[in-house]
Amino acid sequence: MIMDQFGKILKFELKNYFASKAFVGVTLFMVVAIVAVMFFPRITEAFDQGEQEDAETEEMSSAEDSGIMLIKAEEQETADGIAQAFTAAFSDYEVQVTQEDLGQIKERIKEGDAACAFVFDDATNYTYYVDNLSMYDENTAIADEVLQNLYRINAMVATGMSAEQAGAVMNMPINGKTESFGKDQMQNFFYTYIMIFALYMVILLYGQMVTMNVATEKSSRAMELLITSAKPTAMMFGKVLASCIAGLLQLLLIFGSAVVCFRVNASYWDGNGLIASIFDIPVELLVYMLVFFLLGFLIYAFLFGAIGSTVSKLEEVNTAVTPLTFLFIIAFLVVVFSMSSGNVDNLAVKVCSFIPFTSPMAMFTRITMSTVPWYEIAISIAVLIASTVGIGILSAKIYRAGVLMYGTPPKFTTLIKAAWKA
Repeated sequence: MIMDQFGKILKFELKNYFASKAFVGVTLFMVVAIVAVMFFPRITEAFDQGEQEDAETEEMSSAEDSGIMLIKAEEQETADGIAQAFTAAFSDYEVQVTQEDLGQIKERIKEGDAACAFVFDDATNYTYYVDNLSMYDENTAIADEVLQNLYRINAMVATGMSAEQAGAVMNMPINGKTESFGKDQMQNFFYTYIMIFALYMVILLYGQMVTMNVATEKSSRAMELLITSAKPTAMMFGKVLASCIAGLLQLLLIFGSAVVCFRVNASYWDGNGLIASIFDIPVELLVYMLVFFLLGFLIYAFLFGAIGSTVSKLEEVNTAVTPLTFLFIIAFLVVVFSMSSGNVDNLAVKVCSFIPFTSPMAMFTRITMSTVPWYEIAISIAVLIASTVGIGILSAKIYRAGVLMYGTPPKFTTLIKAAWKA
């Protein structure tokens, strides 16, 4: 009997979601946006190929615009050595050594015959001359690095090393490897953030929808007949599971289209390791993500539904759900701040890992970004499952009692007494 009632309510609520223009419109908009983002590299490459000749022309023009860089030093040998090093470092310029006096050099720069000039007092002291100093001009920073290397090489040569040996010392490559015995926090950070942010948005969106639906139905006198003829557990579980299924289908369409489009355009995303890593989530983390996402959504949806049954007017909905919303936001902020600090095993997150209202985010974060003993995971999931079922049954009883109460919002003690008798 109760299963028949549950099935009918579930179908009815799902039909309302799928018939909603807002639900369909948001879903289609998000899918189209995801498809556009995933195809963006392919589209831009097509335009780049069509405008390749123009790009090459612009590149040549840019190189020509860079112009001539003048090098002046008292000693010819110093000037030639610096010019040789600058030629390799400043590929956009034509580096020339000049023996002109300072007035002539300044005049050439002002007239546009030369782009800039480095005038050296010695190998480590210079003055940089340019007509208009751009805020993006990095010539002096590059020059400083080149001159430091030259100075070191010359110092090594002075001690008896050959120029080749000095160059080898200065350019010795360093090869480092990293071996982690636990989790790669940087890689898993994005999985964790996506799941937590998705849970945050879905709970706030669909939780509010459940509350509004219940509050709207309460204003209908026909609800009295329905609530007395159907089991409250069937009604509450039907409404909440319908919102859960609708939310999951919406997310599956959005993320599913993202995965499909990424696979189609995978070769165009090869240069972006971040995007590629997001779509290579390990199966183990994906399973945990689904478990904590579903349980986290259900426990809050039950509470939102119960709160919706206690309000007498639709205008009271936002005020009624504020404490629950604040609780969820606090849990979200604790997890996000811990993720940002890199320490997800702090006391606050550990405690939150076993509290049903915060464990969906806290424990999942610890699993993805730290090493958590299996028994802690099992305890957290068991507590979360038991709490979800218990809160679901209690919410159903509050729902039945709250829907039948009109006038002033019932007190918490009154609801608990009525729920206990239901």
